[in-house]
Amino acid sequence: MLTYILFIAGFVLLIIGADILVTGSTSLAKRYNISDMVVGLTIVSFGTSLPELIINIIASMSGNSELAIGNIFGSNVANLLLILGIAALICTLPIKRNTVLTEIPFSLIATLLVGFLANAVLFEGDKYLHISRTDGGILLFFFVLFMAYIYNIAKTNNDPEPEEDTGPVMSMGKSMLYILLGVVGLFFGGQWVVNGAVQIAGILGMSESLVGLTVVAVGTSLPELVTSAMAAYRRNIDIAVGNVIGSNIFNLLWILGISAIINPLPFDVVSNTDIVMMIFASTLLIVAIPVGKKNAIDRWNGILFLLVYVVYVIFLINRG
Repeated sequence: MLTYILFIAGFVLLIIGADILVTGSTSLAKRYNISDMVVGLTIVSFGTSLPELIINIIASMSGNSELAIGNIFGSNVANLLLILGIAALICTLPIKRNTVLTEIPFSLIATLLVGFLANAVLFEGDKYLHISRTDGGILLFFFVLFMAYIYNIAKTNNDPEPEEDTGPVMSMGKSMLYILLGVVGLFFGGQWVVNGAVQIAGILGMSESLVGLTVVAVGTSLPELVTSAMAAYRRNIDIAVGNVIGSNIFNLLWILGISAIINPLPFDVVSNTDIVMMIFASTLLIVAIPVGKKNAIDRWNGILFLLVYVVYVIFLINRG
């Protein structure tokens, strides 16, 4: 019983911790007049991706590689289909030109890169698939390139349009306190979720991969869901969309890269199906934008995204 209580309490801590961290981080960003899209792609994305980061670090150190990989792949699919789908139901999401031409394709390239690195040993005749420490370094290198691109956007952004309120501007001390409390909440919440997920998988006879792709993935995506849904409700589209795209890039390049460097991640060939699903979801997003009204993700697109996600979850349960 204690396992289930701590598992649920861990999710609550993850959500609260991410919310507090994002509030503090966004407050600091607003002091430096950083645009909403840059905030969404960086600070908010990093804050809402911290549950995945904490869980993956703990899972990697404890040797639960299936949980680590399943968490990332499942979270990315949930971000694209579940979270953007719900946000699009709340309001139509106009997508800016830079996002269509650069950020979404970069996310797709990151997915293809992970798929290539995980299966690269096949070209050498080795049947033991894994993401090595060298692969982790390559992923981190591409993450640095992405951050350089974001820095360039922030430096050259001259958009004169006023941006909607994304939260209070607090004092420096209060902002740092929020960030510290958020990190503490994420750390303990992540530990409880990982320990609970591993024990529950054993009790129910489920694979760690299935638990990571479904329960843990959706749980760690709750901060993204809450953030993007609230941003869509407030008509702050840049935060809603930038949070999802940025989180996916953070997950694949930053979090998976660090996880592989801590401990090389054995890769099950079945996980290639999940990589294909991530590629399909990214492609569906790219195709939906010009099809929708005025280069936007409309409510019909949102319904389609949610239906595809439901089919994917049913497929995972049958597979697992």
